[in-house]
Amino acid sequence: MATVKRDYYEVLGVKRDAKPEELKRAYRKLAMEFHPDRNQGDKAAEEKFKEVGEAYSVLSDPQKRQRYDAYGHSGQQMPDFGQFSFDSAFDLFDMFFGGGRRAHGSGPQRGSDLRMSVDITFEESIFGAKRTVDVPRADTCPDCAGSGAAPGTTPHTCPDCGGSGQVRRAMQSIFGQVMNVTACPRCRGIGRLVDDPCARCRGRGLVEARKTIEVAIPAGVDGDVQVRVSGEGEAGPQGGPHGDLYLSFRVAPHPQLIRRGQDLVYELPVSVTQAVLGDRITVPTVSGETEVDLSAGTQPGRVVKIAGQGVPHLRTGRRGDQICVVRVVVPAHVSAKERKLYEELGGRDGKPVEVRRGFFDHLRDFFAPAE
Repeated sequence: MATVKRDYYEVLGVKRDAKPEELKRAYRKLAMEFHPDRNQGDKAAEEKFKEVGEAYSVLSDPQKRQRYDAYGHSGQQMPDFGQFSFDSAFDLFDMFFGGGRRAHGSGPQRGSDLRMSVDITFEESIFGAKRTVDVPRADTCPDCAGSGAAPGTTPHTCPDCGGSGQVRRAMQSIFGQVMNVTACPRCRGIGRLVDDPCARCRGRGLVEARKTIEVAIPAGVDGDVQVRVSGEGEAGPQGGPHGDLYLSFRVAPHPQLIRRGQDLVYELPVSVTQAVLGDRITVPTVSGETEVDLSAGTQPGRVVKIAGQGVPHLRTGRRGDQICVVRVVVPAHVSAKERKLYEELGGRDGKPVEVRRGFFDHLRDFFAPAE
């Protein structure tokens, strides 16, 4: 199921200019609140605990934070970013609170996350769509079933870590004695060693492959939104589970409409006659053409709202509006007959016309918050 990934600063409840001490305090508070030991059986708390740990693991690292601030989730291309797991959240908790109480299992590691950009039309960004995506990724080797060992042979337990894939050592910190857990250097965190590697995957347990999947693009996405497709990333080593696939979007521009948040803006060109006398005018929307009433004496810059013809909110589904901004088009050339008619109207007295309200006044009125 595709889900929208939350902003890391929002997850921790801090401002974007938060200092490391603020990040640490926010993380400690939320980690204690959602820690599984305090919320046994609560899946929602478990997901929040993982989300908080992932956010802190990025924002507490200066290099990762700089990349995230510049490019958002799509900028996190560092190799270790996709390796965040529930276990790593416990590691962060142990580091700050001194437990080291939770033993890590020797199960297979999770695969890396993948990131792809998808080109979509303006209409697809508004209404959503289903799209087939061809994903190049690492999959489990069919010859060795991911073990990395040649058919007929089996890996053996790493003697250095006893098959856990991790080595621990006690260290002192301002929080007291804590356990520092690192990947075993001999088996590189796998927990097993291969003496006779598989010829097809050369002992990696993984082979290059491609998979075609169908993804649902939610209504209301734009270039800043990233969608997670669970379990469609790369396979983990030694038969480990797949990581996730993160999709970002490149939205093609519309020839007449411009997106501004949840609203769409359309420049409505009208003639001098239409502005003076009024008219019923057909205008384009993302749902097709519709008509708006232009009252007599319409001034340039007037805003005409078409309710409910904007962009759906990603979570609530409520659509914004289409904002039509009137632009009076003055003809560059007129016929002799038209010129005579304009002269009969008069008005050429060498004085400027009094303008009571201008273009920006109309826009300020429309976008001003309601009292």
